[in-house]
Amino acid sequence: MGQLENDTHRVIADAQRLVADNREGGRHRRALSIGEGSKGIKSKNLFKKIRNVILAIVGIWVAAGIAGAILNGIGFWGVMSVVVLSALAIGFFSKFPKVKVPKRAELKQGNPKQMVARTELWLEAQRDALPAPAAAVVDQLGVQLDALGEQLEALDEHHPAMSEVRELVGEYIPETIDNYRKIPAHLRKEEHAGGTADQRLTESLTKLSGEVDRVTRRLAEGALDDLAVKSRYLEYRYGGDELLAEMQETPDTGVPLPDLDLAPQKTK
Repeated sequence: MGQLENDTHRVIADAQRLVADNREGGRHRRALSIGEGSKGIKSKNLFKKIRNVILAIVGIWVAAGIAGAILNGIGFWGVMSVVVLSALAIGFFSKFPKVKVPKRAELKQGNPKQMVARTELWLEAQRDALPAPAAAVVDQLGVQLDALGEQLEALDEHHPAMSEVRELVGEYIPETIDNYRKIPAHLRKEEHAGGTADQRLTESLTKLSGEVDRVTRRLAEGALDDLAVKSRYLEYRYGGDELLAEMQETPDTGVPLPDLDLAPQKTK
């Protein structure tokens, strides 16, 4: 009776968690990539699978043709063998090679593009173990990491921001999720020190998401300033009469502006 009672309590607890998840948005199938980096890795893997399937089928049929030419035909069972081998090749190479989920130690390695792609792929592998609100933040992080990666590609490897980003992306984000997953599932919804593990995970990921956005904006400020300066230069360079009118409205800086009407005329 004791074991039966424990099993009953476990089933009821699982049902309660399922109801709670559905109220929060449900654990829908998250087949889509969270970012362009992880999408690129999976696209390359899919291309390899298609290539291997085509090569395997071509190889089987070429071998069958050679055998038929030597043996003056392969007969009914030979044709059936070719069909079965083709089906087996399609089944095998459509599953392998599988996309390898990077280890935590690998997340900080490589150039910015590789780092972002690995982190996105690692986050995707964790989503099903997270509560729905936290999974939504992970999806948002994917978009933010794409934007951050674009900014990092223009930076030198020894730029001070690089070490900060590698620590943020390669340590703080995965460590937060790993700490959550160490907590037994039946304890994650129990309140402790003013909040549940699910709530604290979502709050922590939200703060980390905000930090990724802040770093991206800070890195982008340089490009925005350059664009503003360039735009201002073009405005002054090709502004014409509108430029002169604007210059006359410019506050006095202590440096006299030239009087165009009194400028010396060239003599012919």
